Amino acid sequence: MNSQLKSGVVLMFVVMAAGCAQSLGGGSYTRDEARREQNVRMGIVESVRPVQIEGTRTGIGAASGAVVGGIAGSTVGGGRGSDIAAVVGAVAGGVAGQAAEQGATRRTGVEITVKLDSGALVAIVQEADDTFKAGERVRILSDGTTSRVTH
Repeated sequence: MNSQLKSGVVLMFVVMAAGCAQSLGGGSYTRDEARREQNVRMGIVESVRPVQIEGTRTGIGAASGAVVGGIAGSTVGGGRGSDIAAVVGAVAGGVAGQAAEQGATRRTGVEITVKLDSGALVAIVQEADDTFKAGERVRILSDGTTSRVTH
């Protein structure tokens, strides 16, 4: 298998994994969250800090990397040496594939600290799909599991 074809296969699986990544922004809802009652609390943004939200590890990247690495390794040498190279290639490809998947699905996020009208402080991390500034009045929507900050 030539290197261009191998690169193309790995890229295809990484793009597929990135497409499966769930959005973590304030305006994104899962199918399960639709039509679910939300508690609303109001407050003032105290601070906003940029953060990184780690990428997903679905196994797609590792599996695709292992397949490509195993196939590439099997073309090295002959006989028993080819078998060993295939195993080494599969392990190395799996590690590289997982790293590629995590990198492709990593998101830029924000940690928003809000002083609620009750006086309590809460911090919520979400994808940076909206801009928040200190002193701004915001809503926090919570369903008991998921919380998000919105305008």
